[in-house]
Amino acid sequence: MDEDQIRTIVAEGEGLGREFKSELHRLQTDDDIVSDIVAMANTEGGVLLLGVEDDGTITGTPDRKGADIDPVKIKATIYTKTVPNINTRVTKQILDDAQVLAIEVEPYPEICSTSQGKALHRIIDTKGKPQSVPFYPRDHISRRIHIQTLDLTNELVDTLSFDAFDPIAFAWIRRIIQARKGDQILLELSDEELAKALTLVETKEGVLVPNYSGLLLLGKEEIIRKNLPHHEIYFQVIDGSGNVRVNDVFHGPLAIVLQEIEDRFSARNTEREVTVGLFRVPIPDYSAEGFREAMMNAILHRDYSKQGSVFIQWQADHLLITNPGGFPEGVTLDNLLVHEPKPRNPKLAEIFRRIGLVETTGRGVDKIFMGQITYGRPAPDYSRTDADSVRVVLPGGESSLEFAALIFEQDRNGKSLTLDELLILNALHSERRITTHEAGFLTQKGTNAAKSTLERLVERGLIQGVGEKGGRHYMLSSQVYKRLNESSEYVRAKGYDPIQLEQMVISWFKVHPRITRSDVMKLCFLSKNQATRLLLSMTEKYSEMQREGVGKGTYYSWKDL
Repeated sequence: MDEDQIRTIVAEGEGLGREFKSELHRLQTDDDIVSDIVAMANTEGGVLLLGVEDDGTITGTPDRKGADIDPVKIKATIYTKTVPNINTRVTKQILDDAQVLAIEVEPYPEICSTSQGKALHRIIDTKGKPQSVPFYPRDHISRRIHIQTLDLTNELVDTLSFDAFDPIAFAWIRRIIQARKGDQILLELSDEELAKALTLVETKEGVLVPNYSGLLLLGKEEIIRKNLPHHEIYFQVIDGSGNVRVNDVFHGPLAIVLQEIEDRFSARNTEREVTVGLFRVPIPDYSAEGFREAMMNAILHRDYSKQGSVFIQWQADHLLITNPGGFPEGVTLDNLLVHEPKPRNPKLAEIFRRIGLVETTGRGVDKIFMGQITYGRPAPDYSRTDADSVRVVLPGGESSLEFAALIFEQDRNGKSLTLDELLILNALHSERRITTHEAGFLTQKGTNAAKSTLERLVERGLIQGVGEKGGRHYMLSSQVYKRLNESSEYVRAKGYDPIQLEQMVISWFKVHPRITRSDVMKLCFLSKNQATRLLLSMTEKYSEMQREGVGKGTYYSWKDL
């Protein structure tokens, strides 16, 4: 780890995967350091910095016992004092004339402890501060589920037999298979044969014993409550004043509950229409397919060992769907669209695929995004997700009927848009401009892939490039703005050419002695980066224009005006 990386970590402050320790008075022992390393290994990994105060002040770590600190010895100490032995990376750097040690640890695929048997993990306390706290056995199952060394839904419920299943649920599951085009061969089987074929049971000493997937899908409600008390799904309707108008809670078998929730959703999902040529296209409040996928994700990815419920909240201007347990390991907000499918409960996910509840490709997230954008609404928002829960917001409110009509026209003409293309068009409709870098970040595929997508959209006449290399960006084409009945927005989005922008700045100097970047942003309707580039290019082009001041005090003046 180099100096810049360490400074970046210090600037970010302490967090779940960042811990600072002062060595001014040697308050901690090797055991304290080992305990923190164990806690990080049992969570998401991280970096421990020795010689940095809690507030980020670099105070350094003196040589231990008068001898030069040897990173290899520290690494060996941690290795021998942990079970299983934890490998770390230890770096020594000099920052501000002070010696700092950086100890890096990866998340571990097993539950770790110190050699004295002390297991810890990292949490964020009620004050928002990170802490290393005891990692009790009751929490181990959740950790093993998170790192996918345990699939709870594949475990047998030894105390139960086939009698735990609800005969009515079997009838419902057959309806699902037929309606959702699941494996049709399953329809010919008896109840017991169906349970075996779906691997919902195993024969043990001559008795069919359900696993947790079978219990969730087909179990009698009273038996589910006893053996899986955390299985709970709420469907709530909350008005604009925050009052709960509907508060239905479900504990029963998923074969029945899923349909009941969809019925409640459909009853409230009103439609408007937009005319496209000879067609009248219905535009619902929310995409039924997108909602279904979001609901399925909440059920398939929830942690059934954790307390908490799945919540589906129909609010005045959005839908909020939450489930206990954060993203599966490796999945983040920055790779959600491109990470390979990684269900927290693989057995349950496989069964859902066989009966047709989810698609075989496992790309349900794509359908959630496409369902929103296709109907002229903002993209789903996962930003409220944390380590404890996944939260997705499906924005509601007024949709852009004309934008939805544009997408329908593309489909009807055999030119269906990909998710990347939809994301870019949707962003341009609301933000007006986008750069290649911004498009790469938006699609989560990087600038090279984004450049190809942008060029395809240019070739199709849906967007156009503006500006030269270095300051080039993209906007919706004039034809698209015309199709959206927003021709005036095209003029605003295109803005002024470089010569016009320069003349606007020069005209400013005729009235004012100086100009700042903020002034240029307001004057020319430019972003921060665009304003900076304009001012720097003008400083190089015009000898009369000079840059003065430093940092936030930077301004520009013109000698002869």
